[in-house]
Amino acid sequence: MKMKTTKTLFVNEYTDGILDPDLEMLGPVKDGGYIIANTAPGCWGPMITPEIKGGHEVTKPVFVEGAAVGDAIAITIKDIQVTSKGSTSGVDNAIAGRFNGDPFVAGLCPHCNMMNPKTKIEGIEVDSVKCVECGESISPFEISNGYTMVFDSSKSVGLTLDKKGSVEAAKKPCEFLNVPDNSVQNPIAAFAPAELPGVATRLRPFLGQLGTTPSLKFPDSHNAGDFGQFLVGAPHDYAIKGEELIHRTDGHMDINRVRAGAVLICPVKVDGGGVYMGDAHAMQGDGEIAGHTTDVAATVALQVKVIKGMKIEGPILLPVLEDLPYLAKPFDKEERRKLKRVASCHGIEMEEVAPISFIGTGGNLNEAIDNGMERASNLLEISIEEIKNRLTIAGGLEIGRAPGTITATFLAPRASLEKAGLWDLIVEQYNL
Repeated sequence: MKMKTTKTLFVNEYTDGILDPDLEMLGPVKDGGYIIANTAPGCWGPMITPEIKGGHEVTKPVFVEGAAVGDAIAITIKDIQVTSKGSTSGVDNAIAGRFNGDPFVAGLCPHCNMMNPKTKIEGIEVDSVKCVECGESISPFEISNGYTMVFDSSKSVGLTLDKKGSVEAAKKPCEFLNVPDNSVQNPIAAFAPAELPGVATRLRPFLGQLGTTPSLKFPDSHNAGDFGQFLVGAPHDYAIKGEELIHRTDGHMDINRVRAGAVLICPVKVDGGGVYMGDAHAMQGDGEIAGHTTDVAATVALQVKVIKGMKIEGPILLPVLEDLPYLAKPFDKEERRKLKRVASCHGIEMEEVAPISFIGTGGNLNEAIDNGMERASNLLEISIEEIKNRLTIAGGLEIGRAPGTITATFLAPRASLEKAGLWDLIVEQYNL
């Protein structure tokens, strides 16, 4: 039965970890409409839940009215509100014998040999994840060095707990993490790690996963040029060939600038786009160098707008103003005055420019940088050499996630941005 198009769509359903272009989407939501979702904690909970096949637990994709293959969807992040009391995370270590080739995707019970078995939590720490069928402890991962963090009531600062505090959180892990009702993940707070007591930090929540559905079946955490490498020639059901990575949409970015106030422009590779989200984090330093950060449940509000005929291979980010690299910020009135004076003295005309950030992914950071510059060059019709110069003197490269996710941000000429159909959106984002 065809559903009526709605201006605002509320989402509280999740995938089994697989982004499948053939599965029915939620919606449709109106072009220019809103998606409001209750997202489940991302990395660690799904990672210790072999039933989830993708490494994460993201929302079911949403069909956006009017979005067709070859278009793009501009997603404005209106709000992200953390609903968890705290978070549990740390550096991971895969446990041999409990997976087939990839612990994120192909969890295996070593006792009854069942793939992606259902599990339950009994007790605390790593042995608490039990196979429902045989009772064997089967978490594919353990935390080699980790922490349990609690947030203040305003969700502005966080502090890591000692072992006593982490054990208290582990006694009611779903309540501590506020795991949504429809989620099937095992709550990672049950592991009760406490190697870093007393560490203080600030919250700045963002979405680790936000994007559109790929044109080939992908595990959600592998919908990226770096994690996607693990699928090439893999021994499980989601193996792909190297050339099939082109079907990805890079929805799994872990870029901390994908936060409230930012605009993410995503490729449409299946009709309707299939907008999905999840893997919210409370904070993260550039690079996510520990491999994981503070997974949280969150309520998220997005606005979606179709951009017809904008064919892009991967996402483009318009960060909030303060997140732009120093050299890529728009010029203020005083700077413009000085530049006009210099231009007048030398008889040249200053080009009109605006900031834009291209996301690149690849098997390593060098490949990701090349990918980001190629995407910029193709869309703006500017040579790679010119992109390199602009990045060097009027922009900057930043690491989203090691091993291979970057942003290439620079001041681009108005003529190129207008031709690409981006100028008006950028003017609105930065009040130019």
